[in-house]
Amino acid sequence: MAQIENDVFQNQNRSNWVRVRTLASIRWIAVLGQITAVFAAIFVFRLNLETGLIAVVIGLSVLLNVVSYLIYPENRRLSENEANLMIGFDLAQLGLLLLLTGGLNNPFALLLLAPVSVASTLLPLRSTLIIGATTLTIVTILRFASLPIMTASGFPLILPDLFVFGFWIALVIGVVFVGIYARQVTQETLSMSEALVATQMALAREQKLTDLGGVIAAAAHELGTPLATIKLVSSELLDELGDNEELKEDARLIREQADRCRDILRSMGRAGKEDHLLRQAPIETVIREASEPHLHRGKLVQFKTQAPAGDNQRQPDIFRRPEIIHGIRNFVQNAVDFSQSSVLVAISWTEDFITVDIGDDGPGFPSSVLNRIGEPFVRRRKSEEGSERRPGYEGMGLGLFIAKTLLERSGATLSFVNGPSQAKPKMGRGAIVTVNWPRSSIEPSTETARGALGDNTLIS
Repeated sequence: MAQIENDVFQNQNRSNWVRVRTLASIRWIAVLGQITAVFAAIFVFRLNLETGLIAVVIGLSVLLNVVSYLIYPENRRLSENEANLMIGFDLAQLGLLLLLTGGLNNPFALLLLAPVSVASTLLPLRSTLIIGATTLTIVTILRFASLPIMTASGFPLILPDLFVFGFWIALVIGVVFVGIYARQVTQETLSMSEALVATQMALAREQKLTDLGGVIAAAAHELGTPLATIKLVSSELLDELGDNEELKEDARLIREQADRCRDILRSMGRAGKEDHLLRQAPIETVIREASEPHLHRGKLVQFKTQAPAGDNQRQPDIFRRPEIIHGIRNFVQNAVDFSQSSVLVAISWTEDFITVDIGDDGPGFPSSVLNRIGEPFVRRRKSEEGSERRPGYEGMGLGLFIAKTLLERSGATLSFVNGPSQAKPKMGRGAIVTVNWPRSSIEPSTETARGALGDNTLIS
């Protein structure tokens, strides 16, 4: 699990998300809009503008786009510094245009929010703060300094100071709000996307381990016949060679190596067939198999089976799905990591449901995150009450999200509480995880069991 988390976090680089051509295309749209607005102001509304300076500022954007098309290849992605420079240029270019066209008296000052939104979505926090601070500085400068827009009669178009002040306050609040909002939504989307990728990786790994047994069994079966032939021929050679001790020794070595290969394949085939045959097993067997890697880590892991009253005492058989094994294994690992001395795994069932409770005697889940457990990258638990976090272990983040997602994929519903619980009084005083399946979702039907038995008979 730690390896999967490391692989995912290594890919969490937000500085190379955007291509040069993407920003260049947006810049072309901005240039077209700016030219249209200038022509409309001059020829439709008959306003007097500093057209020479405005043309130079717009021309800078055109020049940057042309240079970027010539320098960078088609799919070139920007580094953090390059993205900072390009977004910063767009921000400065827009600020200069507004400085030449009325400042905050120009309604297009609202477009200053666009670079902040782009930076919040694409760039790391440091770069986002730099772009945001730059935007606030430009807004404040435009509040006090700008060239007025003049009508054809020479009358300046200036809003009342109260409206300008209000627009300035609105832009400042808008920059902060849009920056935080866009970054928060993007961060949550990124976290969920990476967590789902990690879940698929974990499931694929468990599926490969499950399938490996079948591959071993098939290989052992297929290689058995040629090895038997080699042994038979080597035995016949020993009888035919007579007194030629040198060749007889070679033939004897061939037979011994054939026997050795047979023994190796027999043990591999036995393990493979056992794994392949157990497509379904009693619930306790599956839970013990999932918990096995954590049974000898210095903590006492106890298993308790509680059968319902009446005739339904026999343990139900369930499918040995990779999702179930990996999910339960991760919750047992979490319980062992944070327990003081013992972990209890309680298995119970009714006519309609199968339930597994995993409890420990540790500090329990922090109350601040109890309702958010299972979301990706929730902060980890403390190993002991009031102690520092255990180094190197992300106990409450991606791992629990993967386990929860995989178990829910198998049809389970999960709940997380802290003990002692009135509903689970015997589960201890620490964290308690309850996994509850409808029996129909993980228990094979009679027809399915018969089909699995037939398949296994052919394989064996």
